[in-house]
Amino acid sequence: MDPIGILHSQGISSHLRPSDELALSNVVAMMQHTAALIGIYDEKERLRFTNEAFRKAYFISPGEDLCWQRLMRRNFAAKRGTIIRSDDIDGWIASVRSRRGKNKVRTYESDLHCGAYIWVTETMLPNGWIIYVGTDISELRPSERWLRQARDEAVRASTTDELTGVSNRRHIIGQLEKMLLCAADRSRNLSDVAVEAGGTVGLLDIDYFKKINDTYGHQVGDEVLVAFARVVRETIKLRDAFGRFGGEEFLLLFPGQNLEVAIATLRKLYEVVSAVRPVRNAPDLKLSFSVGMTRILPGDDTSRIFSRCDAALYEAKESGRNQLKVYGVSGD
Repeated sequence: MDPIGILHSQGISSHLRPSDELALSNVVAMMQHTAALIGIYDEKERLRFTNEAFRKAYFISPGEDLCWQRLMRRNFAAKRGTIIRSDDIDGWIASVRSRRGKNKVRTYESDLHCGAYIWVTETMLPNGWIIYVGTDISELRPSERWLRQARDEAVRASTTDELTGVSNRRHIIGQLEKMLLCAADRSRNLSDVAVEAGGTVGLLDIDYFKKINDTYGHQVGDEVLVAFARVVRETIKLRDAFGRFGGEEFLLLFPGQNLEVAIATLRKLYEVVSAVRPVRNAPDLKLSFSVGMTRILPGDDTSRIFSRCDAALYEAKESGRNQLKVYGVSGD
């Protein structure tokens, strides 16, 4: 889709008529030539629009077909674009995706290898599209930069599971509470919640995890947890929230999505996980998982949701594992 088509489809301006092609062309031209970095991602995290400043900062050719993850990986390998203070690009991506796309507006600061220091605002539409706007603030109080970076790192650490890099228990439960708040009062202006009312919740449990630990050792068990978490985070949509609930259990949230859509995502996830060989020295080790699911119901709280997910998960395990069950629904 061309930039004008994007403006039409996303309703970026309420002041311009769709028929006013000249005005829209000027808007696109100004976006192209502004000093601010502008990039627009669709719901699959693919770049659909970039301006000159964005392409220069992140080494993108005009018209190049890229997703966010691929862009981050190749710039990390080339030591350009965003400075990533980690040797583990997979873990870094999993951690960022646990926070990215969970709020309507996300702001943060970012160092670039070229020496620029960028203030970034990412705004997300309910359909999952994100517009990235970056402003060079290199000259603003550079002496205080390390304080802001330390603050951001502390926030990241407080929301991230140390082993797997995805949301920790506290953060993922907080995301569920936001979903419940949104469902309970649609009339409130919840500017910090990038979800629609209601949704679906799944509790995932890696099958035979104790046997894996007993057979291969706890180090391999940790490798399994890391591999599983990253595969899930890379497979689900950005707006879906995912975190480690405890041990080998993970919570997967589908904000504003009905049961059928959530089940379709999990069917795809089953295919992906079945092909994973998480441990290089144990090529015969395969993974499977069981899921207990429930819809968010009127008047729900977290304890009711966890109770229903637990009951459905127990049913999945008793039925042979490697399957999903929906609370109150038979035959899934």
